[in-house]
Amino acid sequence: MKLYVEGGGDTAALKTACREGFTTFVTKAGLKNRPRIVACGSRRDAFDSFCTAIASGEEAFLLVDSEDLVNAQHQQGQPDTWQPWAHLKTRQGDGWDKPQHSANTDCHLMVKIMESWFLADRDALKAFFGQGFKENALPAANNAIEGIAKQQVYSSLERATSNCKTKAVYGKGEHSFKLLAKIDPAKVTQASPWAKRFVDELRKKMDA
Repeated sequence: MKLYVEGGGDTAALKTACREGFTTFVTKAGLKNRPRIVACGSRRDAFDSFCTAIASGEEAFLLVDSEDLVNAQHQQGQPDTWQPWAHLKTRQGDGWDKPQHSANTDCHLMVKIMESWFLADRDALKAFFGQGFKENALPAANNAIEGIAKQQVYSSLERATSNCKTKAVYGKGEHSFKLLAKIDPAKVTQASPWAKRFVDELRKKMDA
């Protein structure tokens, strides 16, 4: 099975880093069998690649940022009944239709962005950025990470890393996928119901 992910930009080096970061993350999450990670660059490219795979009869998952808060009506009941396709259909800038022959359990959201996951593992952030990292610049630890605005996540990471001695200020290209490989999936899935849904559904599909 292939997992089509948003991320990796337009360069081969970044796409490689993206694949490696997600492969490490799902491996550490305890999956015995791993999907083939396809780093697609833009969210639209990820969606189009997923649609092509589904249309040709392949098994595939899609993983993209939610960008915005997921409406409560799209996450009622058990996680396997949530409606990420409805979120992506109604979200301004997407307007995507659920592809024929795909299920809601094939579609997964990083809420609101991949960097939201990093806030669940502050120990990994401190270890990665080292001396000069300012943890108190991050949103309070008791804040639900899925409720923190996208721009607040970015700006807090920039502030927290502005005086680090051995690393530059947080940059998506330079740091994001290296950090993804460092964070603890158990902490992420505990803090993010959508991340837990992603790992649980991936495990059902891969390890059944």
